[in-house]
Amino acid sequence: MHIHKFEKIWLIFGVGTLLVFLTTIGVSAFHLGNQPPSCLATVDPEKVDTQAPFNEPGLKKVEGKDWEYELVFVASAFSYNPLEVEVPLGAKVKVIATTKDVIHGFEVAGTNINMMLEPGYISEYVTTFDKAGEYLILCNEYCGTGHHMMSSKLKVVE
Repeated sequence: MHIHKFEKIWLIFGVGTLLVFLTTIGVSAFHLGNQPPSCLATVDPEKVDTQAPFNEPGLKKVEGKDWEYELVFVASAFSYNPLEVEVPLGAKVKVIATTKDVIHGFEVAGTNINMMLEPGYISEYVTTFDKAGEYLILCNEYCGTGHHMMSSKLKVVE
């Protein structure tokens, strides 16, 4: 069987590209230890209100961590708890959130915070608030008929 030289070039190019991509992914995953993010932390969605830190949502100062504050949110039927929170300007904050009922979104408009909240899983995000002002927290995953009313407010103050 005769294969035209241009077909041979394309086959070599295709197989070579495939090998480069697979080698890159293999080195990244196995040698460098890069893995996709996973929900390692879980919580019983029926007992969220009784388990720490979700039994006391809001902002708490922490010691001995890479971040200064922990900001805990609980999403449920068309609301976030707390409804409003103040964060100091320049603070490094770990946002910890979960939901009690259905899948919700958690987006802080104007920042890089955007998480999906799933019942039974804890979502976390570490960020620094460098700009003072009021930020709207909204649900960007349709969660039912009251979805459009689901919001909270985050104030970054000096």
